[in-house]
Formats: sequence, C-alpha cells, structure tokens
Amino acid sequence: MTVDADAFDDASYAIASAKRAYCASLRLAIAKGIDRSRAVLAMAKALNDAFDDILEANTLDLEASREMAVPELILDWLKLTPQRLDTTVEILQRLGEFSDPLRRVRTADYQLEDSQTYSQLMPLGTIALVYEAFPELAAIAAGMCIKTGNSIILKGSTEASHSNAAIASVLQNAIAEIGLPAGCIEFISSEHASSTRDLVTQEQYLNLVIPYGRSSLIQQVVRQSTVPVLKSAIGNCYLYWSLNSSLEMARWTIIDSHNSEPDPVNAIEKVLIHRQTLPSSLTTLFNSLKEKGFEIKGDLELVEAFPQLQLAQDNEWGSAYLNRNIAFKLVDSLEAGISWINQYSSGHADCIVTESYQESRQFALGVNSASTYINASPRFSRTPSRGDAVFLGMSNQRGHRRGLINLESLTTVKHIVQGNGRF
Repeated sequence: MTVDADAFDDASYAIASAKRAYCASLRLAIAKGIDRSRAVLAMAKALNDAFDDILEANTLDLEASREMAVPELILDWLKLTPQRLDTTVEILQRLGEFSDPLRRVRTADYQLEDSQTYSQLMPLGTIALVYEAFPELAAIAAGMCIKTGNSIILKGSTEASHSNAAIASVLQNAIAEIGLPAGCIEFISSEHASSTRDLVTQEQYLNLVIPYGRSSLIQQVVRQSTVPVLKSAIGNCYLYWSLNSSLEMARWTIIDSHNSEPDPVNAIEKVLIHRQTLPSSLTTLFNSLKEKGFEIKGDLELVEAFPQLQLAQDNEWGSAYLNRNIAFKLVDSLEAGISWINQYSSGHADCIVTESYQESRQFALGVNSASTYINASPRFSRTPSRGDAVFLGMSNQRGHRRGLINLESLTTVKHIVQGNGRF
C-alpha cells in the first residue's frame, strides 16, 4: 500500500507525520536486522558528535523556562548534562549490539493436522511518543523502535522545544545516511499547531501511543486517544514496613529508590507502618531521612504523636510528589496495607521489607501492581548491569504489557501455519 502524504495539503502536520511514519514502517518491518542495528549505532555516533549543539539548544530551553517560572521539577527533567548525554549514547550503543529481537521463531501451543504452526515476534508498526521534558528520552525511544522495526513519531513539550528539535535532527540525519526511510523518525515541533489529540486519534496509521511524564499528561492521552496506549507511571510507589524487618532495611530501601537519574520512576513516596512499630524506631527513621534532605509527612495519628511532621492531606495518598517528600501512615495489619496500596498506589512498583516468607508471598500475590519488590530497592535503571536489556520506563497497566517497557513490549506475535501441501 502506498500513501502520498504530500497529497494532503489541507491535513494537519500531525496527520501528515503519521502517514509518513506509517509508510516508513512498512519498509522498516522487512529491513534486515543488521541494517537496523547499524542505524542505531549510527544514531549513537551522531549524538555523540553533536554534544555541543545539543547542549547549546538545551541552554536556550533552560533560560526560557526559568523566565517563564517553570517548576524546578520540570527544569531538572529538562536539563541535559554531558553525563546524561553520555548515558544516552551508551544505551544506543548497547541497543545496537543486541541480537535482533525480531524473527525469533517459537513453536505454537497448538498444532493443526498435516501442518506445522509456529509464531514469531514482529514489529507493532508505528509508535507515537508523547513526552514531557526528558529530551534524551526521545533518542532512547527512537533507538528501541528502530531496533524492533517500528517507526516512531516524537512529540515533546514546549519547554524542551530547542533540545527536542536538535536531537530529532541528529537522529533523522543518522538514519538517512544508513539508507532507512526518512519517515522512520518523525518529529512534531512546537512550531506546528498540531495538538496531542490530532496525533493520538490517527488509528489508521498508529499502532501504539506511549505517554511519558506527569500523571496529568498520561490521563490526557488516555482520554483522547483512539489508539492503544501503553501507560507509564512515575512515582507514588508504596513501601510496607513489617514488624518482621529492621529499621536499616526500611531506611536503605527508601533512600536508594530515590537515586534514579534523572526521573524518579520508582521512588518510594509513601510508607505504611504497622501500628505496633516502636516510636523510638520511627523517630530514628524520621531524623535519618531529614538529614538526607527529605520532607516528612504523616497521617493525623502520626502527626499527633510526632508534632514535627507535616500533615498529609487526603488527596496526597493517591498522587505522586515527584520530589523528596515522603508520607507515612499507620495500618493495623499487612492485609490493611495491601488494601490501601491497591486503592492508592500508582500500581507499577510497590515494596515490602520483611523477614517473614509468608508475609512476602502474601504481599507479592495480594498487591495488584505491575511489579513487587521484596527486601529490595525498586530503584529504576534503563540499563541494568546484568542481562541484555534496556528499559524505557515502567507501565502500570492492569492488562497488556505490565511492568518494565523493554524491546519485546514494542513487538507483537504473528502466528504462521505451514502446511505440507496435501489436498
């Protein structure tokens, strides 16, 4: 099928971009794995060579954002440093060196008579990334999409307009030199009036939308999209501190979870404490966290017992702070803690610290989150030190593709039946 995007002069830029990306996806889907890997490696090299231009563009964004009194949280997400760019280049290089994630043949669970049935991973097609700040995220997402044979449309926030444009231009030039279709990486700049709705309603060309940012952005995309959405989540992860666990374990888990850079994807922001926990242990924990720069809040019962705490309002238990604020709440039992987490957590990564195997199993099976962590920090890393993996983020969907968003999350399965020719 051939679609001439230029023939639609009256269409919005978002629609034209979707058409170009769709056409490119048809060619990219049959490209050789070695060519897709070469493209990702070329993207890494081009990004590395363009550090100065990208950092200069980022400086313009930061200056403009400060003049507009953009919140410090967004400024931190927006800021690029040589270290952050180095990390992005390393991720792209790692992606380029991975084996081809496509064409992996798997025997099907069922077999038809006189034939052989098998399945293999295939690209989804065209993926749109709608992201807030995090300009380097565009390069990582583009690398993951090219590696998996998908085209991608990038739509970033206005605050990062110069940075986004600079990075997109570098990536587009890199894949063009390798010979891949130009529409493999489409970029919708802030200069175009295309709205998010214009993009996420192009179901005839898009196969998936991934929103990344604050909860307000995620919910906007979910409400407007007519295309399947892979929801991501940041923050508002819970920790249940059991009586069967040490103070030091709880302290370490909380602090380590906030060390993700730059986005606090799995930062623990709420802690549920068994009501029988010793007040002296709580005092020690509160003081230790304050020394590390955390603001400590508590429910009404804790604030009455520890006047130095701020009162956590009712609407805070289901919302992410996305900073170094932590709210503590007393609960009567593990069962009560699980029930509270299932009601108020963001649902993508929740933890328990306990020395009881029975409690750990009860928590792991009872908490309806995409990932649960037992005596382990939920700290997020895009490039874990072990294994061949790169992660874009965390999904909190209660259905398709829960948990870590990796290369396989950007693929689908095709079933193939090979007959023996008998009639």
